[in-house]
Amino acid sequence: MNWDWNQLLQWPTVETPMDIWLTQLFIIVLCTVSINFILMRSIDVAERLIGKTETLWDDALLEAVRIPVRLVFWVIGLSVSMELLQAVSQEDNVLFEMVPQARRIAFIIIIAMFLSRFISYTEKNLIDPGRMRKPMDQSTAAAVAKLLRVSVIITSLLIILQTLGYSISGVLAFGGIGGMAVAFAAKDLLANFFGGMMVYLDKPFRVGDWVRSPDRSIEGSVEDIGWRLTRIRTFDQRPLYIPNAMFTSIVLENPSRMYNRRINEKIGIRYDDWQKMPAIVADVRTMLVEHEDLETDKRTLIVNFDSYGASHLEFFIYTFTKTTEWVQYHEIKQDVLMKIMNIVHQHGAEFAFPTRTLHLVGQNDDAPATGLEDSNAEELQHVQR
Repeated sequence: MNWDWNQLLQWPTVETPMDIWLTQLFIIVLCTVSINFILMRSIDVAERLIGKTETLWDDALLEAVRIPVRLVFWVIGLSVSMELLQAVSQEDNVLFEMVPQARRIAFIIIIAMFLSRFISYTEKNLIDPGRMRKPMDQSTAAAVAKLLRVSVIITSLLIILQTLGYSISGVLAFGGIGGMAVAFAAKDLLANFFGGMMVYLDKPFRVGDWVRSPDRSIEGSVEDIGWRLTRIRTFDQRPLYIPNAMFTSIVLENPSRMYNRRINEKIGIRYDDWQKMPAIVADVRTMLVEHEDLETDKRTLIVNFDSYGASHLEFFIYTFTKTTEWVQYHEIKQDVLMKIMNIVHQHGAEFAFPTRTLHLVGQNDDAPATGLEDSNAEELQHVQR
C-alpha cells in the first residue's frame, strides 16, 4: 500500500482512509504514553536533586505535581483522540459533543487535586522536626490545612457548576435561603464544628497531649482533633470519641503541660523518738535540697513536724520533681522515700505502727500491773480477773 505521508500531518476528515486515521490515532496514544513515561523519569531525577536542598516548598510542590501533571497529558491525549474519532465519524454522537465540556471539568478537577496535594504535603513538612527547626503545632497545621482543602473543594465545585451551565449566583442564593433550615436541622453538627474551631483557636490541648476532665469520665491521650469529633485513647487502649461541642461546657485538665510533678507524703515515727524528730527533719530537708532530680530552687519545699497522731508523731514532705514523665517520677519518688527510711534508721528511730496498751489488774490491789504502755496514753482498759 502506497501512503502519502503528508496525510499523516493533516487533520483527518470523513474521506480520510481508515489506515491513515488509525495510524494517527496510534501515534497520539503512543505520544501520550511516551510523554508520561518521560515525565515519570524526569520527576524521579528532579526528586533526587531537590532532596539535597533544605527548602521544604520544592519538595511539597514536586510531590503535589507528580500525579496531576501526568493526568493533564492523559486528558489531552484522550480528548484529542476523541476529536479525531469525531472528525472521521459519519454520524453525530452526543458523546463527542460532550468532549470539550468534559475536558474543562477534568482540568478543574486536576487543578483542585494539585492544590489539595500541595496543601497536604506542605502540612506534613511543616510539622516534621527533620525539616523544620521549629515545627509548627500539629493541631494548628491540621486545622489550617483542612480549612484550605475545604475552600479548594467548594471553589472547584462552584466552577464546575458554572461550567455545566448552572448559575452560581442562584446556587448561592439558594444556600442563603436554605441556610436557616439547614442550621436548624444540623444544629448539633454545627455546634461540633464550632466547638472544633474553638479547640483549634484556643488550643487547650494538642495531638499527643494527656487530658482529663473532672466533670466527665474522660482521660487519655489525644490522637486526632476532627471538625466533629476528637479521638482520645484511654490508658487501657480503648478509643474514646468525644463531640467537640462538649469541650465548650466541661472543665478540662491538661497534665501534659505541667512544669513539675509533686511529692506530698506524710511519715510517722514513734512517740518514743520525739527527741530525734528535729534532727530527722533537718537531714530530710538537706537530702531533698541536694537531690539532683528535685526542683527546690523555684518550687516550694516544706519539711516540718506536722501533727500528733493516734500512735505516732507525724512530719510531712512537700516538694517537686524536675521531670513530668510518669514513670520517671515514680522512680524519683521511690528513691526519695528510701532515703528517708535510711535517715530515720541512722538516727536510731523507728516508724510507728498502731499500738494499744492493755493493763491487767489482779484481785490483790498490791499486785503490780502488767502490760505495755499505750504509745499515746489515750486509752486505758481495765480487765478484772
